[in-house]
Amino acid sequence: MTPRFDAIGLVVSDMAASVAFYRRLGVAFPDGSEHEPHAEGELPGGLRLLFDTEANVRSFVEGWEPPTGGGRASLAFRCADPGEVDTVYEELLAAGHQGGLKPWDAFWGQRYATVHDPDGNGVDLFAPLGPAE
Repeated sequence: MTPRFDAIGLVVSDMAASVAFYRRLGVAFPDGSEHEPHAEGELPGGLRLLFDTEANVRSFVEGWEPPTGGGRASLAFRCADPGEVDTVYEELLAAGHQGGLKPWDAFWGQRYATVHDPDGNGVDLFAPLGPAE
């Protein structure tokens, strides 16, 4: 047997806010997910994004507390083109989310920006600067 990467799991403080944020980025969460302690959204290519509320994790992990300090991981969403990076970034800021890194042309050949989800996780937006890969 060879394990297969299948899902990314995040612990969230506010399920409704997290589901709404990631729905704006195209993650398909079933209706009603925002009211559940556990939710799974489908990503292109068959991967899943899993959310558990802090209260849900505490119910099955004795003594669990949310981590403090900055994270070392982020989720990255590919946009159709450099202009979409700017548009999505501005739409998320207008919806009340915090920016982490304003859109810029990165030296590695991408338009790149970072916003923070409701729990402060970095969410990168990117698109190739040249012809589509």
